[in-house]
Amino acid sequence: MSQRTERVDELLRQEIGRALEREVADPRIGFATVTGVETSPDLSHAWVSISLIGSAAERKEAVRALRGAMPFIQRSLGPRLRLRRMPKLELRVDDSVERGTRVLRLLDQLEAGRMPEDVPAVGESLPTPVRRLPHDGDAAEARPEKAGEGRRLRRGARPGRGDR
Repeated sequence: MSQRTERVDELLRQEIGRALEREVADPRIGFATVTGVETSPDLSHAWVSISLIGSAAERKEAVRALRGAMPFIQRSLGPRLRLRRMPKLELRVDDSVERGTRVLRLLDQLEAGRMPEDVPAVGESLPTPVRRLPHDGDAAEARPEKAGEGRRLRRGARPGRGDR
């Protein structure tokens, strides 16, 4: 990514965020945050990542409202930004905050010794933790090293080649 596209991405992120705050008065949008913008190298398209807070139904309604507002935002940004060609704005929903919150909740439950209570959403990309099976020596002191573990190799030697 060139410096120019990085600058355009950041400028678009700031201006789209301002437009959502001040110019778009649709109550369905609720609390939406522009988390990033990625433009194509020729600046013909810009993918706007939006993070939404609310229930699944509220987020779905907010996405519908935002998709309807994108042409208005695109037209309103044209005179403000000094670009030869205004990129076509496309919406992407950024769910990284939700996934991060779920990971933290799962870790808290595992630390407390409980099995995770929530069921992953359809299409979830995160693995769901399962209880670890007991192994020999779990409660014992440190295991003795296997032969060769912990041994330092001489400089330039490769592992598994012996000490030639």
